[in-house]
Amino acid sequence: MNYGLVKDDGIVDLSARYGERWPSLREVIEAGALGTLAEEASALLADYAFADVTYEIPIPAPEKIICVGVNFPDRNEEYKDGQAAPANPSLFIRFPRSFTGHGRPLIRPLESPQLDYEGEIVIVIGKSGRRIAEADALGHIAALSLCNEGTIRDWVRHAKFNVTQGKNFDSTGAIGPWLVPYTDESQLADIKLETRVNGEVRQSDRTSRMIFSFRKIINYISTFTTLVPGDIIVTGTPTGAGARFDPPIWLKPGDVVEVEAEGIGTLRNTIADEVCP
Repeated sequence: MNYGLVKDDGIVDLSARYGERWPSLREVIEAGALGTLAEEASALLADYAFADVTYEIPIPAPEKIICVGVNFPDRNEEYKDGQAAPANPSLFIRFPRSFTGHGRPLIRPLESPQLDYEGEIVIVIGKSGRRIAEADALGHIAALSLCNEGTIRDWVRHAKFNVTQGKNFDSTGAIGPWLVPYTDESQLADIKLETRVNGEVRQSDRTSRMIFSFRKIINYISTFTTLVPGDIIVTGTPTGAGARFDPPIWLKPGDVVEVEAEGIGTLRNTIADEVCP
């Protein structure tokens, strides 16, 4: 998969210049070269206009995509079970095929009309680690991105304890539009995260209010699995998903969903129905 550097006037083709050494951004991250590569290429002229590029998810074939559920106070209150926020994050796994790139349609599957949106911050792991201490956790981040963690709501309730089915229909979510190299803790401290549907704000919150910090998430996940370069962690969505309206408001063909975060950008997708093969 080709990769490039995003500039104001277009995209510099880095694959043409560095592809033999680093075939994809996953190898760039593994080499710890993301920031250096961006700096070295900053003086180059754009090779492509934005309109000439089709976006994929930024990391091809990540080893793991791990998602955090219920990570904002208002989301915990949505469950109306009278329980305080749990001591540990709820986690589930998504497959790379369940995501598409920026500017491409999310696909509403044949099996259900209940396609919903969830805007989230993504952290991409840059340095391997197991049982990573919270104090050291942010040093394992390579980059930030955005996710629309699209969900088929009725399918997350097909089993008693399991959301896997409703979270993994092909191309029901999106990651992108790009990676922003991680620099320091201030970059993560208080990001405003907002989701809009057809221009209407549906979700809005700040990372300073997360129940589980980025440090805690990395520490907890790395307790049971080794995190490796290119792993994607989707860190939780604010209140305001379509399922919480009365009656619920599901995404439909023609809708435009935008997930925006300060310092990262805007992930934009339309909605389309699945076409029978």
